[in-house]
Amino acid sequence: MTREEKSAATTRLTLGPLLFNWAPEKVRDFYCRIADEAPVDCVHIGEVVCAKRIPLAEEALDEARERLVRAGKEVVLSTLAIVADEKDMAQTAALAEERDLLVEANDVAALSSLDGRPHMIGPFVNVYNEDTLNFLTRRGAARICLPPELPREAIGALAEKTGIELEVFAFGRIPLALSARCYHARVNGLHKDNCRFVCNQDPDGMLVKTLTGQSFLAVNGVQTLSFTYNCLIGELEILKDIGVRRFRLSPHDADMIAVARIFRDALDGRAGAEEAKARLADELPGARFSNGFFHHREGMAFTPVPLP
Repeated sequence: MTREEKSAATTRLTLGPLLFNWAPEKVRDFYCRIADEAPVDCVHIGEVVCAKRIPLAEEALDEARERLVRAGKEVVLSTLAIVADEKDMAQTAALAEERDLLVEANDVAALSSLDGRPHMIGPFVNVYNEDTLNFLTRRGAARICLPPELPREAIGALAEKTGIELEVFAFGRIPLALSARCYHARVNGLHKDNCRFVCNQDPDGMLVKTLTGQSFLAVNGVQTLSFTYNCLIGELEILKDIGVRRFRLSPHDADMIAVARIFRDALDGRAGAEEAKARLADELPGARFSNGFFHHREGMAFTPVPLP
């Protein structure tokens, strides 16, 4: 078996849940292309950010689920990351009853419904130490996507202490916070209860600048994201060396098939770190990349990885 074949057999690419409010036809087309063209092994579907959005793309996501399964992709159902009321709790509990597919809990409110059977923990749940990791594993967690703010040392320590699969958030704007208030509605002079779904105007989030004009954050309804795109394509070999085999790409309004191919080439040794990063920059000409959290720095920083 060649190095490329061995890498392909032991590493997995995941496409995380869509965090933004896209039109149903765009969602449908996006997942059709992912099913047919993207070299990803696993695809997450489901509304994570805002419960009000659930009916908007529900039909499109149901079609996507069937299409992805037929294409041989592993499909994971992702729950809401903030369960705010009884209606949200009922929706989360109903999703947790799914038996055919793995369910990803993004709020601890989902754990009681998933207790004792295999499930996944998403990056919105704070898994920062071995005790938390072991607790969740005992309750049935079979895979955990670690929070993106963890540095290399913490990821390595957790990988060393567990036998379950760990996944790392390797590409995309970093989810930083969720609120009960909707920033998108407020900036448009609306209330959350009558938001008119104005978050659909910003397919990658609405940019926020400091008073001095520096791009700082992105707003996605009730969610705050980083302005920079977390990009660990230069750290893939380091992550593999410390025991990580799954890498998550967060969907954006870009050619995610091309992004996935670049990461797959880097994982399989067909592209070096510098070449892969240059290709990503070509695909996302307006994006600013960062990897600060991984290197124990502020998240928006970028630290070049020394060439071997």
